[in-house]
Amino acid sequence: MKVSIRGPAIGLSVALLTVAVAVVGGAVPVQASGVDGPSVSAPGCVKPTIVLVHGAWADASSWSGEVERLQQAGYVARAVTNPLRGLTGDSASIADFLGTLDGPIVLVGHSYGGSVITNAAAGNRNVKQLVYVDAAAPAVGETTGQLSGKTSALAADPGKLYDRVPYPGAPTGETELVLKEPVFLQSFGPDLPPPRAKALWASQRPASTSAFMTPSAAAAWTAIPSWYVIGTADKIITPESQTAMANRAHSKIKTVPGGSHLTLISHPGPVTDQILAAVHAVCPSS
Repeated sequence: MKVSIRGPAIGLSVALLTVAVAVVGGAVPVQASGVDGPSVSAPGCVKPTIVLVHGAWADASSWSGEVERLQQAGYVARAVTNPLRGLTGDSASIADFLGTLDGPIVLVGHSYGGSVITNAAAGNRNVKQLVYVDAAAPAVGETTGQLSGKTSALAADPGKLYDRVPYPGAPTGETELVLKEPVFLQSFGPDLPPPRAKALWASQRPASTSAFMTPSAAAAWTAIPSWYVIGTADKIITPESQTAMANRAHSKIKTVPGGSHLTLISHPGPVTDQILAAVHAVCPSS
């Protein structure tokens, strides 16, 4: 997802993952289950609010499977809108929302939303755990576009990947990017039933090129414990790239065999289990 500007034209290319880390071991098995209960489940232990942030070419409804399960387990879950206009502004928007909440927070990000939570959580003492779902987790100075992995489907000719759409107030040379239908069906959500994937393609929210170009200003995972869900068939952010980022952050990893980049939609059960594991790390008796 690396975006580069060549003169007045905009082109996209996927850079090799530049994270210099040693990939260690495999997934860490995670067992998690939720139980109903009040917001305060034990003296001194407050159930966290779970905030879910979507990524590019998706919207807040992509978390509906997780929200339903979390609500059934007795938790407050909030799937919020990510503006998708640029990492700095998007992160500030989510940070402002987090500032309206009382008590502990478990913050979850999918895809580009991982970059957003990495910045939005910085300095917020209420954010106790981060959960990355098929997501980017940049270090300071890295862009989201650098982290897709060398075999990502986004390494193809940009003209075959995206339709470019101007938008009001866009900085000079920037456009919104819309995934073309074949890319969405074959690479973004290939493990979804075709009618469902086509409906999601038609309703996708485009992302500005600056979302992928802006260097990360923070790396909240250096101070906040983190968890990772990795779909083994992700063609957008490769499993190899995600594993490297997860190991760098010392995240607890859960792999989802056959999961695409839209594991949150195709496999909401395992994703919810990992979120609940993070929740129980905040409040074990919840």
